Amino acid sequence: MTDTFTFGGEFVWQPTPAYTERAHLTRFMARHGLADYAALMQRSVADIAWYTDAVLQYLGIPFARPYTRVVDLSRGPRWPRWCVDGRLNIVTACLDKHFAEPRRANRPALRWETEAGASGVLTYADLHREVNHCANALRQLGFGKGDAIGLFMPMRPEIVIALLAIVKIGGIVLPLFSGYGAAAIAARLNDAAAAGLITADGSLRRGQLVPLKPIADEAVAQAPTIREVLVLRAAGNPVEMKGGRDHWWHERVPPQSGFAETEIMDAEDPLMIIYTSGTTGRPKGAVHTHCGFPVKAAQDMAFGPDVHGPEGAAPPDTIFWLTDMGWMMGPWLVFGSLILGATMVVYDGAPDFPGPDRLWALTARHGVTHLGLSPTLVRALIKFGEAPVRRHDLAALRFFASTGEPWNPDPWLWLFNVVGEGRRPIINYTGGTEIAGGILTANPLLPLKPCAFSTPCPGMDVDVVDDAGRPVRNQVGELVIRQPWIGMTRGFWKDPQRYEETYWSRLPGLWVHGDFAAVDADGQWYILGRSDDTLKVAGKRLGPAEVESVLVGHPAVVEAAAIGVPDALKGSELVCFCVLGPEHAPSAELGEALQARVAEALGKPLRPREIRFVKDLPKTRNAKVMRRLIRAAYLGQPLGDTSALENPAAVEEIRAAA
Repeated sequence: MTDTFTFGGEFVWQPTPAYTERAHLTRFMARHGLADYAALMQRSVADIAWYTDAVLQYLGIPFARPYTRVVDLSRGPRWPRWCVDGRLNIVTACLDKHFAEPRRANRPALRWETEAGASGVLTYADLHREVNHCANALRQLGFGKGDAIGLFMPMRPEIVIALLAIVKIGGIVLPLFSGYGAAAIAARLNDAAAAGLITADGSLRRGQLVPLKPIADEAVAQAPTIREVLVLRAAGNPVEMKGGRDHWWHERVPPQSGFAETEIMDAEDPLMIIYTSGTTGRPKGAVHTHCGFPVKAAQDMAFGPDVHGPEGAAPPDTIFWLTDMGWMMGPWLVFGSLILGATMVVYDGAPDFPGPDRLWALTARHGVTHLGLSPTLVRALIKFGEAPVRRHDLAALRFFASTGEPWNPDPWLWLFNVVGEGRRPIINYTGGTEIAGGILTANPLLPLKPCAFSTPCPGMDVDVVDDAGRPVRNQVGELVIRQPWIGMTRGFWKDPQRYEETYWSRLPGLWVHGDFAAVDADGQWYILGRSDDTLKVAGKRLGPAEVESVLVGHPAVVEAAAIGVPDALKGSELVCFCVLGPEHAPSAELGEALQARVAEALGKPLRPREIRFVKDLPKTRNAKVMRRLIRAAYLGQPLGDTSALENPAAVEEIRAAA
């Protein structure tokens, strides 16, 4: 059963020649004689083998031994094999092919900055050399092909170097969120039987020391397969080094040779295991391969926000995505930007410290052309007004990009009109760790509506369906994918049954992603929240984003989260949590006004049972609001996996008031 879809709006941005003529999509379509974007989408899903082969050629992915078939579907769509018989190491696409061209070798690959103000630049030649140093150090420590190595580090250049070095020696990267506690790290190290860990002494967050090495020590004490630990001196805080196990980065990595052999792998050999949080205490390890995740990342970065490498005398684009390496967007940033020959920016610190203009200052200082950020961060920055933005020259900025959670119209329009001056498109992008990138996106060829996605990503056979699997439009339904794609996870580590149950068990033959979605009359797509966050009140089903958009439209409300709670009469009722701006105070009158606002906008049956005012909403480090935890805390239920939570005090505030 679905409900009429009412979320939407008018087009606010139209493509211009400055965007369309330079676009990767324009070049790709011309190369293959495709008349328009609709023709590209139709062919890309009608023949996924043709499309994937065309993308591999367009990106210039070098193979040591060519593949004999693009895809083998003999085991069905759940278990495809890509680039059959092909051999490569994706590091050659990221570094070696650029290093071999003098014009590219001396272009910047990585710009970095820390909260304390340190900064620097590594060219492709520099990064190539440093990755070789690190690869040799890892081999000297006894690591090699098939060894899983954890990365528990701040977002500094060394985390990029370490990631690529692990890949170069044929190891398996385990990216770990830098805010994890010891138990979360140990669980992931043990699940992957990790042989090593690379960490740091600590980092700074809002001017305060965040010690990492003591947490790593506690985790390693619970992970018996760990043989060696490499430690970066980042913050300079004193740490205990375990004799025979721990090694300082500055003592082991720089003395190594600038040349290192690259381990050539089968295309489907594991590259990385990225753990995602679930509703239980056991995380899911999404397996990605050399010819999977990086290809999808580069394709989406090219065909969505249109990131370019150097072209003639023009410098490469510079992309900064505010993320952590433990989230999918960290490796996505690394692989995508390097395969395209662009420049990435990594930042270790808070985006509004020491002042609310830090993000804009960083964007200006590094000449960022593509800025990726979350809706939650935008909502937090709005309260400071336009002045912090106006202090900085953002002339280089051409695109915004966003992922992680649904938008509300007011913050989307603030970013577009105030920071973007009504001319910079916002490339809304949604997918997941198991996708290796996006399901839906925007791009420079298609017009934009606030909060919307213009299109599925090319090659993604996407639909919105009802409970019986029938396509629906102008109605709310489940987001599904009908065919496999090259970035698709190769299952969960050591748990194929759980993978099949998670994505393939609800509707026969369809990947059910778990997102609540809709397509409007103009063909614009919307994500309205996770389907396990679905609200169904008095028989009407709606997404949390619809309610939250109404609430944050009130001038007092900075952030909001809506949950459904059991009700004997209606089945469930709305309870909403609101964070107020600094000039507003909680009151019964304000709560009643917000209840009335929701009822007027969405209908009287959807009037919230309660409005609760809180200081903060539980979020991950990449600013995704964790509604599941809000609901569990409010109802006094077990919280499940909380390892991705950045601000536990927010959950405790909800529990204490329940």
